Amino acid sequence: MPRLRRRRTELGFARIGVGAIELSQDEAHFLDWLRAGFNGEMHYMSRHGAKRSRPRELLPGTVSCISVRLDYWPTEAADAAATLAESSAAYVSRYALGRDYHKLLRARLQKLCDRIAGAVGPFGHRVFTDSAPVLEKALARNAGLGWIGKHTNLIDTQAGSYFFLGEIYLDLALPADAPASAHCGTCSACLPACPTGAIVAPYRLDARRCISYLTIELKGAIPTEFRRAIGNRIYGCDDCQLVCPWNKFARPTAEKDFSPRHGLDRARLLDLFCWSEADFLDRTSGSAIRRIGYERWLRNLAVALGNAPTSPEVIAALLERAEHPSELVREHVHWALAQHLEGTAAG
Repeated sequence: MPRLRRRRTELGFARIGVGAIELSQDEAHFLDWLRAGFNGEMHYMSRHGAKRSRPRELLPGTVSCISVRLDYWPTEAADAAATLAESSAAYVSRYALGRDYHKLLRARLQKLCDRIAGAVGPFGHRVFTDSAPVLEKALARNAGLGWIGKHTNLIDTQAGSYFFLGEIYLDLALPADAPASAHCGTCSACLPACPTGAIVAPYRLDARRCISYLTIELKGAIPTEFRRAIGNRIYGCDDCQLVCPWNKFARPTAEKDFSPRHGLDRARLLDLFCWSEADFLDRTSGSAIRRIGYERWLRNLAVALGNAPTSPEVIAALLERAEHPSELVREHVHWALAQHLEGTAAG
């Protein structure tokens, strides 16, 4: 294990641990969450049966799991709270401002596997970066990387919650670290902080109400009941983390790949709404944002513009898209125009 710890620094991981793969209690919690329908349209969450909570069924022969943490908060990004308060600005969740982390983290996990193989010989393994049915937060907790907070994100006492997780399932019996203990205590700041009330109870998130789900995972129309609460958030949401007191210990990332690209940390809604599809594809190349596609990009921006201060420029931009070929875009643009023309827009 000491040698494994040294690899952490060499490969740029903020932390690394080994956890037990017994997840029966987490499985019960997860199945209850599915029964409540909280996964919404994320049908992939139930597609793989018990494999998500039983590592040996996903990868036969698995006896251990290595979990790693990679911090992402960019030091040079515009202040998150100030951006949220400026309703003409576009807010992008801070994890998505730079390069998509999946390939970077996956490559480093594979390098770690190569180093282990160099020390012990060939072994069975598989690496994961949010790329398969894995209960990554439960496994990271078992590995001592943090506890699952009331907002359902992983929290570390020394680093807050602004980090990515990655895993390696392997057939080597490695000594496990002690699981992390919970430290939310009586604090419940994250519950009322959620703009749409998605945290319906401590440790229980209704994804159907979550802005990250609504702006990223949901493929169709955003329910009208949530549009005003979305504000200027066009890709994801950080509110429950921004109020978490443990994030005063959050560590800025040293990864230049996570630095903001194309000024997305301080972009104006109108400027982004004017992007052509070619602009979108070019400027989101290598970014997590690319996955929602241009149509949903315009959908999200239309909602945010409906919440922006009324101005001739905003109305003109919305009218420019009012006859867009996409029914999804048109519907959200018409809603946004109604907010302004009926005199109900923020401002």
